[in-house]
Amino acid sequence: GYLHALDYARDRTQGRPLTDRDPSSPMIPIIRHADVRRMLMQQKAYTEGALALCFFAASLFDEAESGYGEVAEEADTLLEMLTPIVKSWPSEFGLRANESAVQVFGGAGYTRDYPVERLYRDNRLNHIHEGTRGIQGLDLLGRKAPMEGGRAFRLLMKKISESVAEASNVEALRESAQALEKWSRLAAETTASMGSKAGQVDAETYLANATIYLDMLGHVVVGWLWLKQAQAALRALETGRAAGDAYYDGKIKACQYFFRYEMPVIESQCALLVSMDRTCLEMDEAGF
Repeated sequence: GYLHALDYARDRTQGRPLTDRDPSSPMIPIIRHADVRRMLMQQKAYTEGALALCFFAASLFDEAESGYGEVAEEADTLLEMLTPIVKSWPSEFGLRANESAVQVFGGAGYTRDYPVERLYRDNRLNHIHEGTRGIQGLDLLGRKAPMEGGRAFRLLMKKISESVAEASNVEALRESAQALEKWSRLAAETTASMGSKAGQVDAETYLANATIYLDMLGHVVVGWLWLKQAQAALRALETGRAAGDAYYDGKIKACQYFFRYEMPVIESQCALLVSMDRTCLEMDEAGF
């Protein structure tokens, strides 16, 4: 869906630059309009972030199956922890990417003349099979995060901290690394706070907002993988193998976009999670 929208935005002409009020001047491709570029950046961040997440899970599976000792054990632990996120984050944010793809096409995107409406419909199923998104949230918050006293969660945070420490020494990545440090610390504090309250509230209250927890932690994990992609891209550019290569520069810019535009949403999510909010539970059925 993203690639179709990108091609369309490069070819479709509409409007003129905001600084050009001459109606006789030629119209420009819509990719030159700021809001279209925002939607394309969002699609790139979601789709390539989801791909990185799935490839990372595949690499963990390989390490768990064919590795030895501590390496294999850690890979298996991380994979078990991340499985609900791997199943759900791409289905949720891939759908949002395809929604933006339809929007880039405008009214044409709603018709069957172009493929994005079918891709949107096809993607919608991913919330449902492999266990609904809500079930994945219950699995993550109710089983995976607290399993073995939180060992898997702590391992995940340790791996993220290692990447933050490495990237913090690179000026071009320092902003994103500091953002990841901030948001991952908030995720850890939120998880610890919820865990401390688990014995004080009933299971329904504790798990009432598990899907929000799923999205929150999913964003932290995908942000981590975006930082790792940016690190790899920067290394390629610095070695000269990819000097001037827009592909690698695009990776670095998409990483910046994810931390500036997408990650801040978890602040309100964490506040809601810590409060153990029961709004949805307390709604009288007749009120619906």
